[in-house]
Amino acid sequence: MTETKSFGDALIEATPNLRAFAHSLSGDAQLSNDLVQETLLKAWTHKDSFVPDSNLKAWLFTILRNTYFTYYRKSQREELDEDHAAMNASVPPPQLTHLEFDDMQKALMRLSPDHREALLLITAEGFSYEDAARVCGCAVGTMKSRVNRARNRLLEEMTGQLPGEAVPDDEDAVKSSSGR
Repeated sequence: MTETKSFGDALIEATPNLRAFAHSLSGDAQLSNDLVQETLLKAWTHKDSFVPDSNLKAWLFTILRNTYFTYYRKSQREELDEDHAAMNASVPPPQLTHLEFDDMQKALMRLSPDHREALLLITAEGFSYEDAARVCGCAVGTMKSRVNRARNRLLEEMTGQLPGEAVPDDEDAVKSSSGR
């Protein structure tokens, strides 16, 4: 954060990244907005605890992550009423132009939360492995392992192939089908 940029401006600038991360954690647009709002409120309230010249984005992502897991634990203890369950059961129809994106998003949501979080912090948000490990509270090696496993699982989900498996070209497929 530069000296000319105010803390509030830096929070506003980070909001799109926070929304994307919140949506990747929750998979729900309304909950994502609530998580981002709560994160920004907590950051503003505790701005005195932010260490100048440190990574504001990592600090905000840590707040958001902790807020999400607090919400998640709390929601596991609460019983869903029938109206809430019925409302969540409806799924909007997919649009033809977004099928690949939808497939990728679904595959991403099937990853474990730790793997999804690691992959998104590194690939989508551009965090270093060190910063991502700090956000998640784990070792750098663990972060690298999670990203690798997440990439491999996504490859398997999207292509039906295991990592390292050769993709047969048309000539190989013809040879194997003709018995040569």
